[in-house]
Amino acid sequence: MRRLISVAACLALAFFSADGALAAEKKVKAPVYKDASAPIEERVEDLLSRMTLEEKIMQLNQYTLGLNTVENNLRDMVGKVPAEAGSVIYFSDDAKMRNAMQKRCIEESRLGIPMLFGHDVIHGYRTLTPIPLAQAASWNLSLVEKVSSDAAREASACGVDWTFSPMVDVARDPRWGRVMEGYGEDAFLTSEFCRAAVRGYQGSDLSENGTIAACLKHFVGYAASEAGLDYDYTEISDQTLWDTYMPPYRAGVEEGAQTVMSAFNNISGVPASANRHTMTEILKERWGFDGFIVSDWDAVIQLCNQGYAENEKEAAALALNAGLDMDMMDNLYHKHLAQLLKEGKIDIATVNESVRRILRVKFRLGLFEHPYTEERLAEEIYLQPSTLANAEELAQESIVLLKNKGVLPLRKTGRIALIGPHAESGVELLGNWPARGKASEVISILSGMKSELGASAEIVSSKGCDFETASEHEITEAVELAGNSDVIVLCLGEKSMWSGENCSRSSISLPAVQENLLTRIKSAGKPVVVLIASGRPVDLSRIEPLADALVEIWMPGTTAGNAVAGILSGKYNPSGRLPMTFPYTTGQVPIYYNRRKGARRGTQGLYKDITSEPMYWFGYGLSYSTFEYSPVTLSSDMVSKDGKVTASVTVRNTSDVDGKETVQWYICDPVCSITRPAKELKHFEKVLLKAGESRTFTFEIEPCRDLSFVDRNGGKILESGEYYIIVKDSKVTLNVE
Repeated sequence: MRRLISVAACLALAFFSADGALAAEKKVKAPVYKDASAPIEERVEDLLSRMTLEEKIMQLNQYTLGLNTVENNLRDMVGKVPAEAGSVIYFSDDAKMRNAMQKRCIEESRLGIPMLFGHDVIHGYRTLTPIPLAQAASWNLSLVEKVSSDAAREASACGVDWTFSPMVDVARDPRWGRVMEGYGEDAFLTSEFCRAAVRGYQGSDLSENGTIAACLKHFVGYAASEAGLDYDYTEISDQTLWDTYMPPYRAGVEEGAQTVMSAFNNISGVPASANRHTMTEILKERWGFDGFIVSDWDAVIQLCNQGYAENEKEAAALALNAGLDMDMMDNLYHKHLAQLLKEGKIDIATVNESVRRILRVKFRLGLFEHPYTEERLAEEIYLQPSTLANAEELAQESIVLLKNKGVLPLRKTGRIALIGPHAESGVELLGNWPARGKASEVISILSGMKSELGASAEIVSSKGCDFETASEHEITEAVELAGNSDVIVLCLGEKSMWSGENCSRSSISLPAVQENLLTRIKSAGKPVVVLIASGRPVDLSRIEPLADALVEIWMPGTTAGNAVAGILSGKYNPSGRLPMTFPYTTGQVPIYYNRRKGARRGTQGLYKDITSEPMYWFGYGLSYSTFEYSPVTLSSDMVSKDGKVTASVTVRNTSDVDGKETVQWYICDPVCSITRPAKELKHFEKVLLKAGESRTFTFEIEPCRDLSFVDRNGGKILESGEYYIIVKDSKVTLNVE
């Protein structure tokens, strides 16, 4: 009996053990979304199927802890951000706090969906490089890709997953403060730098350490704000939209940028953040963009201010239905989407699609497998020698020599007077959007000059004036110092926060006090080198005539002093070229090189009171070397529409100084069914030519790609006829059959 009981017990035990094992297996087996080996799309769909409506809506919101400059209350605010929130912006660089927030998401939410941490990493994180406009002045794509990668590595070490960069708004009005944040006035140049920045930020695999997701902004036409006023109305024709403003975004999407930010402006009367045509029909459907779109800061609620939405709830519906996936900061999606669903103003398929896009990016970033950041890593990553070297190289290559009457490079002996508000500045040379950059780590111009020339020359300094004010004592002291020196380096320009978001200016002249200082210094009768530090093109009409040498240094970043001193001493040969035209005066704005042809040009249609030419055109810049260009030649002067032809030009360094030259290739369609620009940049190449060296450069022309124009719907049109291929002052005719 005991045996039978024993057998029966064993049988029962075996039965229950097997059943329990099966149950345990079901329990142990992770959901598909937690399986790192599963395809991302399967993980996305599995997770989406498990989410409640509230959980979905929470993913569509980006919260903020406040600006980085106000950190005393950030820790208290951490607990106020919902554990189910999709993203947060503007967090401290305290990795422990970041991890604490992420831990809440992983452990206190039902599904453990990690949060996405965003930050404005615009031109570096701790190591600051030149502002993006200055980066474009380098015309060095590989170097910009390197510094973008460096920025990503520093930022990700601190827990940043996502940067709101690059800004690829083509900007032609220097009164608009945000010109500092983009790559200038040309769509092709901006497109190429957009690609470089995206590659640098995102690397070849977003899930790898040291990469962050890029964000193309501001979609689309934001830089066309009337009168240069930020957040203002724009008037953009369909032709200009496709010809000028769309190409950089298309380039960024092709390069794999994971996110796009909507703009504050409108397109054909419809605000960008509620424009279904641009966000859904073009970006998502036509171009195949599969990442997500985030609004700019409180852009959804601005639909009310723009007179497009009657109230907050309607604004939320309009934005989501148009294709805006994530609401930055104003939390209107969280407040209203559930009720809007009940009312039938939005549908669940639209919500699901936006959530799907956000989850996709999180999976691509590897956040589900690696949600936390190494808390001690940041200080080991910051300010690495290679990072600083890249920043300095970019700073020196971005500096543009505008004028030189034989003063530069400086003699390395004698007495050099360094004067002006930027002579010893630190924070002012960082530029706007400084991320976690520190003024104490900036190499000032004075420090750089002493390091570079102090062993052989005497370097003396005087402020002379502040940026907007001066005492007679300060000016008198500076003039006396100038008179007792062999050469004066006058450091003028803007404060860092005079350019950037919400920094529009009615005049791009420097304050009168700075121009007055130059006038007084010039009276000392010594050669004057004028350095201009700015975040935009400035009016130099009263400065250029008094300068023996004129140098645009922009906002060079952490390594400013070393780069500037290297250029002045001749250690570095200036190679920067302007990415934006410098107008003669503000009254010419907007002025850009590739304006469409107008009527009565030549002796009519000109200004009566000033020259109609700018101070310096796009692409301009001098060197300590001289270069001679041969005439342009073609492999054939005839080409079919689907054929190819090679253009060639030989460039020789005719000086005894090694130097980098940027060969710029332009095309012109002299007669067309629409009015076309006088010329358009289509290719460029920057190379080092040794003293006396010659090199032949080629440009393979594909007519459909290089000679066509876009119609009002973005379609390419290539017409038969004559085209000009232009390099420097040489022009050759190409016939398309």
